[in-house]
Amino acid sequence: MNAPERELTDYLADMSEHAEIRTGVPLPLGTNESGGGVNFALFSRHASRVRLELFAHPEDAKPARLIDFDPARNRTGDVWHVWVANIHPGQLYAYRVDGPYEPDKGHRFNFNKLLLDPFATAITPLPNWDFNAARGYDPQETGQDGLCSKTDDAGAMPKCVFTHEQFHWHDDQPPRHPWSKTVIYELHVRGFTIHPSSGVEHPGTYRGLMEKIPYLKELGVTAVELMPIHEFNDDHVLGFNPKTGKPLTNFWGYDPVSFFAPKASFSSAGGLGQQKLECREMVRALHHAGIEVILDVVFNHTAEGSEWGPTLCFRGIDNVIFYLLAQDPRHYRDYTGTGNTINANHPVVRDLILSALRYWVVEMHVDGFRFDLASVLGRDGSGQLQANAPLLARIAEDPILREVKIIAEAWDAAGAYEVGSFSERRWAEWNGRYRDDVRRFWRGDDGMRGLFASRICGSADIYTHSGKGPEGSINFLTCHDGFTLNDLVSYRDKHNVANGENNQDGTNANFSTNHGVEGDTLDAGIEAIRKTQIKNFLLTLLISRGVPMILGGDEFRRTQGGNNNAYCQDNETSWVDWQCREQHKEIHRFTLGMLAFRRDHPVLTREQFYTDADIHWFGAQGELPNWGEPKEKFLACLIPENDQGSLYLAFNAGTKDVHFPLPATAPGLHWYLAADTAQTAPLDYFKAGEEPLWAHSKTYPLRAHSSVILLAQRR
Repeated sequence: MNAPERELTDYLADMSEHAEIRTGVPLPLGTNESGGGVNFALFSRHASRVRLELFAHPEDAKPARLIDFDPARNRTGDVWHVWVANIHPGQLYAYRVDGPYEPDKGHRFNFNKLLLDPFATAITPLPNWDFNAARGYDPQETGQDGLCSKTDDAGAMPKCVFTHEQFHWHDDQPPRHPWSKTVIYELHVRGFTIHPSSGVEHPGTYRGLMEKIPYLKELGVTAVELMPIHEFNDDHVLGFNPKTGKPLTNFWGYDPVSFFAPKASFSSAGGLGQQKLECREMVRALHHAGIEVILDVVFNHTAEGSEWGPTLCFRGIDNVIFYLLAQDPRHYRDYTGTGNTINANHPVVRDLILSALRYWVVEMHVDGFRFDLASVLGRDGSGQLQANAPLLARIAEDPILREVKIIAEAWDAAGAYEVGSFSERRWAEWNGRYRDDVRRFWRGDDGMRGLFASRICGSADIYTHSGKGPEGSINFLTCHDGFTLNDLVSYRDKHNVANGENNQDGTNANFSTNHGVEGDTLDAGIEAIRKTQIKNFLLTLLISRGVPMILGGDEFRRTQGGNNNAYCQDNETSWVDWQCREQHKEIHRFTLGMLAFRRDHPVLTREQFYTDADIHWFGAQGELPNWGEPKEKFLACLIPENDQGSLYLAFNAGTKDVHFPLPATAPGLHWYLAADTAQTAPLDYFKAGEEPLWAHSKTYPLRAHSSVILLAQRR
């Protein structure tokens, strides 16, 4: 073979572009380091002009450098792109995008507004971020939505941070717990450790959560479900607490400004890219302890709100693509209760959401997602629910996402309620009917016995027709949205006055009771029944087929003072008070015990529904239950575990004690007491192998408002 006429290195040198600013390439979107520089790529179909601005400091109003894109050279299709030399991690940047400001046609371009990159992986923190500075219209005008605002907001806007680092994962591997072994623990990163009683060095941060990993491991949960950690504006909520006069804040974070960027204020190390590293450290540490990380993600709307809201990102990049617009394009379709709805089934937006999910799995190693108001993601461009929504199918079948857990909040704020019918089998669902039916049973409502039986068996009546098994049901009794477990048995009504909405916010359908007095009490009798009811709820949740989810702090009676919508309370109302762990150590001990019991008895967690041979039902006299009798509040069941033993579960939601007969055991087997919620510690729960023999083997006296577990074993 003849020698090449030109050496490859020389050929490349001659043919390569050497300018510090080059044409760049359209893919991937966002920022991508290559060849000693960074490629910037931004989608906008209807823009006429795009500018990239580079900043030296987060508060700068003037860029250190600006780069205008040439529509002829720096645009491929709908993607604007440029390559810039000598860009290093930590570089701050943002965009300006120009085009028609024609609200009557849905266009809201405004070159005066600095815009965030939708693919930014970090955003600078901005204390007291005032969205008013980012309004895309002039609020002084009197039209439907005013005129295009001429106010430049660069000094009042956070900046994107270019991040690119080789993080050392130390051979991190996802735990990949099967659904049958999964127990989810929902928590708020800041709220979990910000209280002074938490005892951590880095309160309210990713690192603070890392310091609590030994506690989570001891508790026995297998996954943490983190309330939103996508970047959001803490000061988005306007208004004041009428009780204290203090300003309200966006504590929960269900108003994202970015789908890729972890929240900067949750980082103890800084917010100029450090938040991404610390978030990764947290995931790595949780994995090392065998705990999965599930993110609560909000892809149904953004913080830009209605037409009166700020222009932060999508609205200024291409409003008609990213949002569902009303018949009059000046306005937005609102299926979320927040003012706007993401156009999730537009191919461009669909790809954005999929890219974000893949990023969190590949780059951040998370193990799953809980999708807020997931029914919105199944609506088409006109807002109609689709039978086979493309985005939902893509998420379920995506090759990168195939092994992660995907959980739907299978409803939205516009009337959709798809519990039991949400998409395909791959999707698990928050089972809102489990929550309501179990609450009503233990409150003593009439006619709940049959529904209660269905819920503890995995809700076959809800999920069978869609081909899902009990693993499709995320069973929960409390979550961030609503009463805590303590408040569920301590308040009949919500107490949300501190939210500044005249107690009109939050649901009225709590199915709660206070057992005699509203809120805290020194009455020993009321406290005793509240304690028993909390144990009833915990026992029910942890013997039910399906996947249990516990609200962080419920295991030691965290209270919100009756507030069932504490979205704006970044204070003791929402923070976990770790002093409760000692104050309510009996409930904490019982929770640990029931979690251990669930692990010790895999018959409770199988990913199949019970058959008639798997479970046998009994009434108060040992007879078959009359399911149609609405006044009957007692129910029991026998569950054979194997040839060597059985479980007997009995539940009495009535006001009278019941002496129920126990089934006869096989020769050599005897009944042992595992748990009785009417008893106080240490007689309310017994560890495996320490259960006492129930000497009165023919009957058991079950008190009113209590439940019991008995084991037939050979010892």
